[in-house]
Amino acid sequence: MRLRHLALAALVLSACGPANTVQALPNPPVETGPPNAPDQKPAFPQQTRAPEEKLGVAYQVETLTAGLDHPWSLAFLPDGAKLVTERAGRLRILGADGKLSPAVAGLPAVFAEGQGGLLDVALDPDYAKNGLIYWTYAEPRDGGNGTTAARGKLVLGAAPRLENVQVIWRQLPTMDSALHFGGRLAFARDGALFVTTGERSFLPGRMQAQNLDAALGKVVRIRPDGSIPADNPYVGNPQAKPEIWSKGHRNVQGATINPWTGELWTVEHGAKGGDEINTPKAGKDYGWPTITYGEEYSGKPIGEGITQHAGMEQPIYYWDPVIAPSGLAFYDGSLFPAWKGSLFVGGLKGYLVRLTVKDHQVVGEERLLSELNVRIRDVKVGPDGALYLVTDEDDGRVLKLTPKKG
Repeated sequence: MRLRHLALAALVLSACGPANTVQALPNPPVETGPPNAPDQKPAFPQQTRAPEEKLGVAYQVETLTAGLDHPWSLAFLPDGAKLVTERAGRLRILGADGKLSPAVAGLPAVFAEGQGGLLDVALDPDYAKNGLIYWTYAEPRDGGNGTTAARGKLVLGAAPRLENVQVIWRQLPTMDSALHFGGRLAFARDGALFVTTGERSFLPGRMQAQNLDAALGKVVRIRPDGSIPADNPYVGNPQAKPEIWSKGHRNVQGATINPWTGELWTVEHGAKGGDEINTPKAGKDYGWPTITYGEEYSGKPIGEGITQHAGMEQPIYYWDPVIAPSGLAFYDGSLFPAWKGSLFVGGLKGYLVRLTVKDHQVVGEERLLSELNVRIRDVKVGPDGALYLVTDEDDGRVLKLTPKKG
């Protein structure tokens, strides 16, 4: 009988491959501490805590400018200069020579309290011809405030200014809150403009993330002039705001277009756990606050404490504990060949996150720049292939990552 058992064991081993082959186990994840909601389980493998993947890329970090007041975003001008927003309400031009301009004149009033202020900035895809730039900001209004998108023509020179300023979209309803403005901009390949929002954090706003008559907790899609694309999913629905693209978001702090597929990718803040990466699709529901990973800051469950529900989308990836993500960019440059295709996420917890993505699944995670211990608010890939960051601090900086010399 013993010989029979040994023969069967040998047969099983031979079926699995050579007896001396040892299958490599994946690396442990970067995050090894306990999640805030330990009873919650991912919906599929590697939806969270993907294996750590250290590529060993050697880079150097250069500070291009410092002394900014909580910078939030940057965009690249054709002449090598950069537009930089400061949350307090100033738009600055960082010249190719490293000099900062005075504040660009002509911006509308900004609600600069809490998380509110001047937020994202982007160039029109046809900027070389029309000189238009776009920005989002927390707009002060009667009864409160709200996320607003505007555009204007940038006039350069010793005293830069904006002309023909036009509000192209307002988040409604107006709420009296200093939190969760969202505010990222992303131009799609077809020329449409995505604007991300938050649900304003407190309960009256949170519950409207599921409502189609409110632009809270949504991704919206408009044309550059503010008109509504005819193929938006809720056009023709009298109970819905026609600009809505997707719903059920908490506070979308990063948005980018995948340069290889043209697909919109976003990253949003969870509560105590549950930061998410999504690829928002037309008319889809991303669950907040019905489903989420994580819990209330008090430690209590959010709603019924469930993570899955019929008709609601699962995130591609989530973090628990959180990284406090802000800023999102696919690396498509040539300076760092090993990073080609990586997805970079700014972390307000003090590091830059690099993700390896294959077939809409995160298969590797790496955390960089933790030695700097800075709040990374935005991450962008420059025309030169360098990686650019802004740090959300009193003494905010613009950083440039290039390959390490020598």
